[in-house]
Amino acid sequence: MTTRTENLARIPKTYNPSEVEGRIYKSWMDHGYFQPRIQQGKQPFVIIMPPPNVTGELHLGHALTAAAEDALVRWHRMMGDPTLWLPGSDHAGIATQVVVERQLVKEGKNRHEIGREAFVERVWEWVRQYGRTIAEQHKRLGASCDWSRERFTLDEGPSRAVRTTFVNLYQKGLIYRGERIINWCPRCSTALSDLEVIHQEVDSKLYYIRYPHASNPDKYLTVATTRPETLLGDTAVAVNPDDERFASLVGQDVLLPRLNRPIPVITDSVVDLEFGTGAVKVTPAHDPNDFEVGQRHDLPLVTVIGPQSTMTQAAGPQYQGMTVAECRTKILQDLESDGLLEKVEPLTHSVGHCQRCNTVVDPTVGKQWFVRVAPMADAAARAITEGRIRIVPDRFTKVYLNWMDNIRDWCISRQLWWGHRIPVWYCNGCDHLTVSLQDPTACESCASPDIRQDPDVLDTWFSSGLWPHSTLGWPDDTEDLRYFYPGSVLETGYDILFFWVARMIMMGIQNMDDIPFHTVYLHGLIQDEHGEKMSKVKGNVLNPLEIIDEHGADALRFALTVGTAPGNDSRLSQAKIRASRNFTNKLWNASRYVISILDQSPPVIPEEAGIHPSSATQKESSQSTSNMSFRGPARNLGLAHSHSSPPTSDPLPNPPSVIPEEAGIHPPLPIEDRWVLSRYNRTVEDVTRALTSFRLGDAQEYVHDFIWNEFCDWYIEIAKVRLRDSSNSPSPVLARVLESSLRLLHPFMPFITEEIWQSLVQRMPDSPDRPDSIMIAPYPTPDPSAIDPEAEEWATLLMSLVRGVRNVRAENKVEPSKKVPAVLLDGETLGDGGQSFLESLALCSLEVRPGDAIEPEDSIMVVEKSARVFIPLADLFDFEVERNRLESALGDLGKRIAQVQSRLQNEQFLAKAPPNVVEKERTRLSGWQEEQSNLQQRLAELG
Repeated sequence: MTTRTENLARIPKTYNPSEVEGRIYKSWMDHGYFQPRIQQGKQPFVIIMPPPNVTGELHLGHALTAAAEDALVRWHRMMGDPTLWLPGSDHAGIATQVVVERQLVKEGKNRHEIGREAFVERVWEWVRQYGRTIAEQHKRLGASCDWSRERFTLDEGPSRAVRTTFVNLYQKGLIYRGERIINWCPRCSTALSDLEVIHQEVDSKLYYIRYPHASNPDKYLTVATTRPETLLGDTAVAVNPDDERFASLVGQDVLLPRLNRPIPVITDSVVDLEFGTGAVKVTPAHDPNDFEVGQRHDLPLVTVIGPQSTMTQAAGPQYQGMTVAECRTKILQDLESDGLLEKVEPLTHSVGHCQRCNTVVDPTVGKQWFVRVAPMADAAARAITEGRIRIVPDRFTKVYLNWMDNIRDWCISRQLWWGHRIPVWYCNGCDHLTVSLQDPTACESCASPDIRQDPDVLDTWFSSGLWPHSTLGWPDDTEDLRYFYPGSVLETGYDILFFWVARMIMMGIQNMDDIPFHTVYLHGLIQDEHGEKMSKVKGNVLNPLEIIDEHGADALRFALTVGTAPGNDSRLSQAKIRASRNFTNKLWNASRYVISILDQSPPVIPEEAGIHPSSATQKESSQSTSNMSFRGPARNLGLAHSHSSPPTSDPLPNPPSVIPEEAGIHPPLPIEDRWVLSRYNRTVEDVTRALTSFRLGDAQEYVHDFIWNEFCDWYIEIAKVRLRDSSNSPSPVLARVLESSLRLLHPFMPFITEEIWQSLVQRMPDSPDRPDSIMIAPYPTPDPSAIDPEAEEWATLLMSLVRGVRNVRAENKVEPSKKVPAVLLDGETLGDGGQSFLESLALCSLEVRPGDAIEPEDSIMVVEKSARVFIPLADLFDFEVERNRLESALGDLGKRIAQVQSRLQNEQFLAKAPPNVVEKERTRLSGWQEEQSNLQQRLAELG
């Protein structure tokens, strides 16, 4: 038989993501679909991608971020909003420098040997060679970013923004150079931000050390510490003001062990009465909390550990030059010899390590550049409390505000060579500091040319804090900046709420006098299937690229985000990934079936279909119209027999969801069509509500459940029954529901929906307004008039009866191909069509009787509200054979039960057997007894 679509490409039997994804993504790029057009008077939707490290490779955290952001971006693009998703990457100061330094080590060199200029050029060579890796990997995920606007934190524009911000803040008195406590990595030889310090639980010891009273050296004040080597830098001993045990000592002096330097006993509420003895040593130069205590009590700073983790001259001649480890061993020996080491206890506590090299971090005082953040934090806090910025989920609002209330000055200088050089020059003649946007040639104070630039670079977070406006052209007044700032949503993990999100808000208000975005959407962290944090050490890390290779990008994206909730950690397992891949297979197979039906007869979509495009029908296209056409059949995006049309700048219309009256006059829709359209429109309502409130995980569950359960498992099966009656084909509704469901699913599974959609729409009635790609087709909006409670009640009854009969068949082990007789009473509400569906779907032959008819005897009854189905037992199995089987099974079971009961009544067994063995026997007995009861009941039912 010749079909009408012999000239159309056949949809393959199986879906192969590796053959589809690259081709489709290239077509999206070629057609410029990711590039928005600036349309004055129309509110854009903007997301600035959190810039991944240029050294990085795609991990699950990146994949989760990209999947969530792409879903929001694709949804808004389909809603007709001018949509910008701006990508970029971060120069990652420490990480990148470490990578290149390792290369030099392999060559037998180090950065100091080749010099700063040559080293920086070497890093640029590395970036040029490998810096595109993570961007290309994002493309494999299907990220619909506007790559034409891609930015790098060391690009000329963002670099000028960094220098401008530094100079402006310095002139306002918000940037200063001073001595404060910092995180110092002796391996990387630089200060670190708090985010670059990873705290790990380590097994350590708590040392109890005696500090002699200055007035009576025979008496002691005992303190407890985990770092005995730092006592050489102590400038006080602190106790809690409410601790009466030490009241007489407050204001007195004790002698610093080994150095015999008098130091005062002070009170401070930070001291924990329960820790150690209740008295603690205060080392302001080597502990963040002690530094704050020192500031409150005007204590001196004594630095005893140097930049390379060796003891300084201030540690005393007997310890100077030792490593920290050597000094700890030596000072403990000396304290014990002096009778000042009272005791040592084991202790597990948290210790900071460098994120990059895992070296233990030294808290130390250093002369660094700082941002005075308290004045900026006030405005950033008000942006939240006044409702100009919303945090999702709301519970993080309190966390954010608490951090703002207790904010500390931010150390922004790093002792690295790779990054934004601090724009400060020191005069060797008059010591004046010149802070300038342009590189000066002379001191601005004395005009001496003998000046040198500060060797440090800025913290990477300083430049990324400007990301929402530096990427759009600031400090220049660009068209992009005027139109796309402030952004719509900042989407990221909750773990960097303080380190990045808060700083962007502060910097945006400072530089732009406006918030950088309206909503902060925080996702959780990804755990393994057992709820454990993923780590290479544990061996539970999943590689997203390997998952894409095996299952496809859509399956990975869906597995990462389905069922998740804002701010909550989620679990990812191979089983969840396989379930997502199974969904793609289910969708593909169902679509192949629908397309095969359309190949036999073209669908004519009735007006009663109840599926309408979004309100974007009247909206103008938000994306670039370069090389785009909205006339004629949909372009095939790489499939055979693709169509091409000349580019046009016409507004983007929607494909009509209904066919005009000229297409023909149609009878009222059958009730099963009304049901699927009603359920589809309810799903659109649920999905829209979920997306609007950033519940992406719920939105995907709604789409998944409708497509898998209602459309595939029920409506398609019902359609198969109807297809036997050629006078009432279900193909129009099959086609329209599938096409609309693909658009509903597209933001979450972009590749497979595009591939199916292209094949599907070629087989549907041509429309002059159909877009060339699903990604610029309108997102569905619900049609309240299509909600049909009567049809839904009918379907619920039918499905319940089908399930009931199927359960009876399964429980009685009826052969799958055997049709069983059944009697239907009170089945009027099903109607004739419903009765035929029940027969086909439950594989039974129905005898329909009036509701007041006598109920058949020796039958199993399935009851559902207004209908009753009776299945005669004699037609399910041979009574005598089944009774014999049950009696035999009961006999075997009785023997096993008797054996276990005897064992459990044996006192010697109970006394000698391990408890878990005894419990296992009791569990077996309970299970067998329950099975025995069920078999006896079954036998009784047979008479």
